[in-house]
Amino acid sequence: MSMTGFAEHLGAARRTVAKWSSQGDKVLPRADMQAALDTVLSRATPEARARFEALRTVGTSGTAAGAARPDAGGHADTGNGGDRDSDSGGDVRRRALLRGAAIGVAATPNVAPLLDAFFSPVPAADAALTFPQFSRSVAAAKVDYQACRYGRVLNRLATLLPCLEAVRSGATGEQRQRVEVLAADLYHVVGSVLLKVGDRGPALVAAERSTRAAAMSQDPVAIAASARIMTHALMSNGHDDQAVTLAAKAADSLDRDTRLASADAVAVYGALVLRGAIAAARRDDRDTAYAMLDGATRAAACLGYDGNDRWTGFGAVNVLLHQVNIALALGDAGTAIAIARTVALDKVTLVERRASLYVDVARAYTQWGRYEHGLGALRTAYEVAPEEIRCQPAVQRIASDLATGSTRTAAVDFAQSSGIAL
Repeated sequence: MSMTGFAEHLGAARRTVAKWSSQGDKVLPRADMQAALDTVLSRATPEARARFEALRTVGTSGTAAGAARPDAGGHADTGNGGDRDSDSGGDVRRRALLRGAAIGVAATPNVAPLLDAFFSPVPAADAALTFPQFSRSVAAAKVDYQACRYGRVLNRLATLLPCLEAVRSGATGEQRQRVEVLAADLYHVVGSVLLKVGDRGPALVAAERSTRAAAMSQDPVAIAASARIMTHALMSNGHDDQAVTLAAKAADSLDRDTRLASADAVAVYGALVLRGAIAAARRDDRDTAYAMLDGATRAAACLGYDGNDRWTGFGAVNVLLHQVNIALALGDAGTAIAIARTVALDKVTLVERRASLYVDVARAYTQWGRYEHGLGALRTAYEVAPEEIRCQPAVQRIASDLATGSTRTAAVDFAQSSGIAL
């Protein structure tokens, strides 16, 4: 496109695009302009995106290119003075562009059917599932959860929970232990999705049921995996001390019982101590947090790849993602941003983890007082996983903070268009 044509396509003033062209990577666009650019790129043809990636990697001059950073010599484009990014017509066009994906957005998923099935399951006559069918359905619920399809997860769980007892009663021999492992996984998902939507009390009950089923399975890896959701549930209910103790003891037991001889054991061990490290950071225990983080780093090196063994998403990149969250918990927003910049996004394959990273970045920028960057990160998180952003109470708190800062109008507009309650 010509400079004028691209400016019109984007909803920006021609002089803004001209300034980008002349100053190159020394410019850091305003958050709303960056969001519009990201949207245009996401809707471009595969060929255009491939050209963009090539230029981003080597730079238009053929030298290695890096993203402009506000603390690395880049100049933040604040939109003040005579170089405003757009006129009112451009603002309208850009808002329309950014709102396009929000048309027809559903409200936060209703958890009532899940809670009914969880606390008062009533088996239906046609609800019987064979063991293989039940196993596939639990795996599908896990996949949907990691893809942030929470509406689908809730529907699956409300159907699966009434089937559990029938599957248990029909199991014989070694299959009984496998059913209990599946039950532990099922309750793990229940607890996880309830934590996402802020139902912390029922989530703790679900975590306890996961722990009980895992104990009945006598599978050390399943027991440790259930300890991870219990650790998370304890943290969410304000019991950080107990969460640290549980994570440490469960990790030691897993190491002792398995010698971490399998990839599943290593991944669950690493994911468990990462959760413990976050709990330690939340109580401002830096020594324990970093000691557990070191344990996770060693586990990631032992594993040697970024995978999703036993539904953990564990690996070296996952350790980095948790380092961002730990820095935030310790109040080190600048450190969190610096670590986030080192994350190879192409290796963050799970949607839930990628969205969580952007939410952490939004929180870090907001803590730092860089509200435009915080809003930009939150917009990106919404593009990655709309249900993740609409569901999380933590996101509501970030959006509320942004709505009281310098981005008030834009933050309120974004919250309204994306379904975030302020």
